[in-house]
Amino acid sequence: MFSYYEVFLSLFLYRYLRLIVNVFAFCRLRPITVSENPRLTSQDVTVVIPSLDGDGSQLWDSIRSILATRPYEIILVTIDAHAERAKLMVKCMPTTKIRVLSVVQPNKRRQMVRAIPEVRTDITVFADDDVTWPIKLLPWMLAPLENKEFGGVGTNQRLRRAEAPTFRQRLWGYLGALYLERRNFDCAACMYMDGGLPCLSGRTVAYRTKILNDDAFIRGFTHEEWLGRYRLNADDDNFITRWLVSHGQKIWFQYHKEAEVQTTLEDNSMFLKQCLRWSRSNWRSNITSMFCEGQIWRQQPWSTYAVHLTTLSHWACIWDVLLVYCCYESTRSWSTRSTELAFAALLAWIFVSKFIKLLGHYIRYPFDLLLLPVSVSFGYLHGLIKIYAMFTLDVTAWGSREGADANDAYRMIRVSQTEREKATEIYTQ
Repeated sequence: MFSYYEVFLSLFLYRYLRLIVNVFAFCRLRPITVSENPRLTSQDVTVVIPSLDGDGSQLWDSIRSILATRPYEIILVTIDAHAERAKLMVKCMPTTKIRVLSVVQPNKRRQMVRAIPEVRTDITVFADDDVTWPIKLLPWMLAPLENKEFGGVGTNQRLRRAEAPTFRQRLWGYLGALYLERRNFDCAACMYMDGGLPCLSGRTVAYRTKILNDDAFIRGFTHEEWLGRYRLNADDDNFITRWLVSHGQKIWFQYHKEAEVQTTLEDNSMFLKQCLRWSRSNWRSNITSMFCEGQIWRQQPWSTYAVHLTTLSHWACIWDVLLVYCCYESTRSWSTRSTELAFAALLAWIFVSKFIKLLGHYIRYPFDLLLLPVSVSFGYLHGLIKIYAMFTLDVTAWGSREGADANDAYRMIRVSQTEREKATEIYTQ
């Protein structure tokens, strides 16, 4: 039906057209700059920090960096069991701008919903409890929100490198840094092409408070269903991103050094469990975006092709084998010299494609080029992680943070039609 050459060409174009275009788009994106007389200032911002522990050195450092940007207020939301610990920590800080709230069980959506009605400013910023902010972050996050068409603004992210790491920690940290680098690239490229992106990451993200306070949003946020069978209480940032898109709100990815937050990832084998959790979240959200809601096909066609569809098809271990095999079959009748050149060109292209998105990281840390084989090998392993995630989408466990899974059963509950009203009552308490 089709020749091997036609199959090879089709596979090659489908896999690499997005890379070629995204490299161009990434280089073209420019941030929305801060105006001389902005309407929104840091005093229009309340920062909400959901935290499991409610204390600890990472949280202290995060709050200090956030306070330095002078927001109107910080609302720290922890669990009841750690509320007193959090209040004691806040008392030790030289500020009166921090309030402590709590919920019964650890769940980020519940913690966010607990804080939303308490916000008194036009802008709400959600931040993880392990991020470090640059001093000028808020003006750069607020710049896109000067345009009332924008409902949410995301930040680019870098890994906070460990001090004096062991060799194993450096290896895991290297993989984590590349994960964030790759994500920044994809977000920036898609933003330039059609205003879409994979997700407004909850590590640090700004929204208009009126959107979050809308009764319909709160209802949807606390009663999301997955495949009509499960009540989903995980993947909070994916839900909000989809909500903005489906309700006609523009989103923006502010790719600029002053809008760059530092964060931490696991620097041991637990990083694999983080990747598995992220993969499951991507599967659930992208399937919902493409096949349940469907607006992105019309509103963000390039992002749908370049990001969302990759969840279903971007498995390096399979694609590379298919490309090499089709190249071999389609060049069998060529001369030996021509066949060798074709294979050399294909392998060189595949190799370049493995690191072109990550060039910024290698420019900042050139010695990490020595670890490039580790990155390539992990790319193939990650394809297997995605396949495993596909068959375990009903699992929402973190698996990488102590105490985070104590109430994992509440993140996804299978409910029948007759059980939904009872489940709804539980989730709105």
